[in-house]
Amino acid sequence: MRIFKNIKGDKVIWAVVALLALFSFLPVYSASSNLAYLYGDGNTFQFLLKHFAHLLLGFGILYGVHKIPYHYFRGLSIIAMPIVILLLLITLSQGTTIEGANASRWIRIPFVGVTFQTSTLAAVVLMTYIARYLSRIKDKEITFKESLLPLWLPVFVILGLILPANFSTTAIVFAMVVVLVFIGGYPVRYLFIVLSAGAAMLVIFGLTAKAFPEILPHRVDTWISRIESFTDDEDTEADYQIEKAKIAIASGGVTGLGPGKSIQKNFLPQSSSDFIYAIIAEEFGMLGALFLLLLYLLLLFRLVIVVHKSTSFFGKLLVIGIGLPIIFQALINMGVAVELFPVTGQTLPLISSGGTSIWMTCLALGMVLSVSAKREIQIKEEQEENPLDILSEAL
Repeated sequence: MRIFKNIKGDKVIWAVVALLALFSFLPVYSASSNLAYLYGDGNTFQFLLKHFAHLLLGFGILYGVHKIPYHYFRGLSIIAMPIVILLLLITLSQGTTIEGANASRWIRIPFVGVTFQTSTLAAVVLMTYIARYLSRIKDKEITFKESLLPLWLPVFVILGLILPANFSTTAIVFAMVVVLVFIGGYPVRYLFIVLSAGAAMLVIFGLTAKAFPEILPHRVDTWISRIESFTDDEDTEADYQIEKAKIAIASGGVTGLGPGKSIQKNFLPQSSSDFIYAIIAEEFGMLGALFLLLLYLLLLFRLVIVVHKSTSFFGKLLVIGIGLPIIFQALINMGVAVELFPVTGQTLPLISSGGTSIWMTCLALGMVLSVSAKREIQIKEEQEENPLDILSEAL
């Protein structure tokens, strides 16, 4: 087909993304039934149609971005950096709630009425910007003072704007930043300074929020309660969610109850997003849950292959910076469902319902495919026959 001739890059990544997207329809359609009755007229088809629209736009982003030569992302990250900072400021200034949800995470796009989580875009832009900076200082001796303004100031500004509304995202992004700069060859002794500064800033923020609760009502208390519920036996909302998730997983057994036959979706909050892995385990059993895990591990393996084959240091760092968080987020989502981690609110990439997560995952994967597509072009050019070589062989 013509469409397959136009797609470039790692074909296994394309196949994994397509499988995840196709598989997502069954659990999203099943898990959204409780939302249909709680917030709608009981019609679940509209949720399926909405999910299809999100995936369609996501694949449009994926296709369009993978056609862009990846070295363009160097300059685009500089242009996008002040834009995402402005978007984060606007998001925070909206207040505390929009229709009962935490408004500090979302911004409403004018005219279309679609909400967008700005922190996910900021994370992709930030990782691209860091990959650019690290590729520029490769094989250079730098001091901590020299890297403070161009590297760490943007990092702490963006994380500081995300932190008031979303601690888990801030922690994940910061961890990925540390991993990226370590792999990128940034001096380890400077990393200890950054880690100490980050811990100190988090403590100061927490104490300030506790001292002035009117500034950030309930946010720090929510973080503390989630961690405490994970470490002790007190009954909290997080405990209720984990309990229902474990019941769902145990009910699934090896082969599952069957598509659409989940019982805990009627009791488990966020069953179509944060805890969709538990619904998958209930309906498709241990086999379905392991199959999904293997797909993410296969994606991780192909990311490593793309990094290894890339001839550009920026390309290698770009794939690590924007590809690894996808796998990390998936493992955290699964870990929460089986109580390996506290409740974080992280979605399952390409599976959970929600437009922002799907779109930003597709954006990141499109950039990864752009890196692998460049390698394909180089191989094709090397394999093309040189007329002079043919002539010399004939003579």
